[in-house]
Amino acid sequence: MNAASASPVFALPGPLALDSGGVLEGAEIAYQTYGKLAPDATNAVLVCHALTGDQHVASPHPVTGKPGWWERMVGPGKPVDTDRYFVICANVIGSCMGSTGPASLAPDGAPYAMRFPVITIRDMVRGVIALLDGLEIERLHAVIGGSMGGMQALSLAANWPTRAERVMVIASTARHSAQNIAFHEVGRQAIMADPAWGEGSYYASDERPDNGLAVARMAAHITYLSEAGLTAKFGRRLQDRPDGSAGTKSFGFDADFQVESYLRYQGSGFTRRFDANSYLYITRAMDYFDLAEEHGGRLADAFDGARARFCLVSFDTDWLYPTNESRHVVHALNAAGAKVSFVELAAPHGHDSFLLEHEQLDRVVRGFVE
Repeated sequence: MNAASASPVFALPGPLALDSGGVLEGAEIAYQTYGKLAPDATNAVLVCHALTGDQHVASPHPVTGKPGWWERMVGPGKPVDTDRYFVICANVIGSCMGSTGPASLAPDGAPYAMRFPVITIRDMVRGVIALLDGLEIERLHAVIGGSMGGMQALSLAANWPTRAERVMVIASTARHSAQNIAFHEVGRQAIMADPAWGEGSYYASDERPDNGLAVARMAAHITYLSEAGLTAKFGRRLQDRPDGSAGTKSFGFDADFQVESYLRYQGSGFTRRFDANSYLYITRAMDYFDLAEEHGGRLADAFDGARARFCLVSFDTDWLYPTNESRHVVHALNAAGAKVSFVELAAPHGHDSFLLEHEQLDRVVRGFVE
């Protein structure tokens, strides 16, 4: 049990081969499970987390104490019903909640830091496949993922086509656009420009690159929202001042506007639970992800011989991974002869809509999983 993750930890029985050509020795995967595995192991559902997520999909976070990031979706009687299904959620390789990542100790006893090997989405899924083998789960009833979790679900379906009966991809894409990469680079540069980053070797120091990481989180968080959602929630409303004055300007660089205060809160809270180097590595893995390129340049070829049923879901206000990205995947699946359904849902909250209350999404998830 890893104290930082408060989760079971699976030690891979051998080296983890990486797309870079290297290997990761002694890798570990932290994970959580919910429900009971059937005797024939046919009721397993894998939930894959997004960039800043973790294995605590339906249980309190050990650092923040907040509810699991998809507690509204996973649990007894919920769309992913743990009275019926054995749900697994694993922290990806490269992250910082118990799985091997830049903060982990290298064979020489010092943290990897920037010596950690460059990883890809497919490398993350290789780690999860090793975990499933360790749990003796040969075929998943379903794999579900939103955002980066959707990338993992697609990678699993393309590279391990016999391992899942159903594949659900929510608010995701088969490759990053130049705009996606650009936003990630702004965040990475904010971290690396923080004097406390120290070329990534900050683990022995009392100072962490929290300022840079907070800015990276603020910039990314804007892409998770929608303009209409921000306007409805904040508009141009001013902050109430500590002296009791309501909605007044400071004429300085304090958080005058409510939206400024909200973003600063998001940034500062994030540094409590996430590692800056992990953010660098995981965003780079997302940027490298290109499922078509992995399979000769044609996306349909990635799903050649796919046996699973697919369901893709997008949201009409998601400008990070807009609906046309999901349609691109659907067209490739159709070209490959795969069984696929697709729905675009209306929601005011942008990319983050899959994490928030949405009755139609609940019905889609429940219907597909069942």
